[in-house]
Amino acid sequence: MALKVAETVPGAAARRGARVVDVTGGRVGGVLRYLRRNPTLVVGILLLLSLLLFSAIGQLTYDTSRSRPLSVPPSLTPSAEYPFGSDNQGRDLFAVMILGVPLTFRVGLLAGILGVGIGTVLAFVAAYYGGVLDVAIRGVVDIGLTVPGLLVLVIIAVMVKGSLSVDQMALVIASLAWLWPTRTIRSQVLTMRSLAYVQVARLSGMSGPAIIFREMLPNLLPYLGASLVSSTAAAVLASIGMTIYWVIYNSALLQGMWWWFAPPLVVVIVLFLGLFSLSAGLDEVANPRLRQSA
Repeated sequence: MALKVAETVPGAAARRGARVVDVTGGRVGGVLRYLRRNPTLVVGILLLLSLLLFSAIGQLTYDTSRSRPLSVPPSLTPSAEYPFGSDNQGRDLFAVMILGVPLTFRVGLLAGILGVGIGTVLAFVAAYYGGVLDVAIRGVVDIGLTVPGLLVLVIIAVMVKGSLSVDQMALVIASLAWLWPTRTIRSQVLTMRSLAYVQVARLSGMSGPAIIFREMLPNLLPYLGASLVSSTAAAVLASIGMTIYWVIYNSALLQGMWWWFAPPLVVVIVLFLGLFSLSAGLDEVANPRLRQSA
């Protein structure tokens, strides 16, 4: 007991020659060293933070009520008063951009969470239990990956009357976002299934669901986190196809209204690059072979 008290009082421990215990574990310094040697992760974080700051500052300093139809004169070119001009519905596109950035984040996150969630369930069922379920799931995934996703998104957008809401767009993108995670996560589960600790858990009498949730899933969480970021980036990139469709539908190209589609595309591309860089930076956490000593 006396030794523990001495360790918790740095002065007394130093006078007695005892080792001073760093209760923080050097975590802050470790994180800073990790960020210094992982510039890709830093770039991704900075790009995402810049978009969030743009939206947050814009909502505080700009009149976002102009994003409603007929709030400003239609088809205005960019100017000092209207930085991104207006569309043919009389909406200030700069105000639309400020409000649209967090909505784009929401579309990507919803589609990514749904895609990775469905893909994880199907991957564990197919890889762990095998048999007919594995053959059926693998066949559906292989066929689905050959379908051009942009074409499916455009067809669904045409079939839906009126504009899609944020949640509807996320569901449309998520309808194809589960295919690639199912394949990649299945390969990871197949590798884990043959490891010694899983075999020991089987021999000990643990049920299949217990082995999946208690033994395999916790070890796969870093990979699932990286997969979520990648799926979110892919969902954001897929939203470009929807933007292009509405540009063509409203004849923005024929009217020469470049300001109608250029700023949204730039924001989506920056968001995609930020998420892609974040995913590449986190890949070192999910892939032990890429880890370096701090």
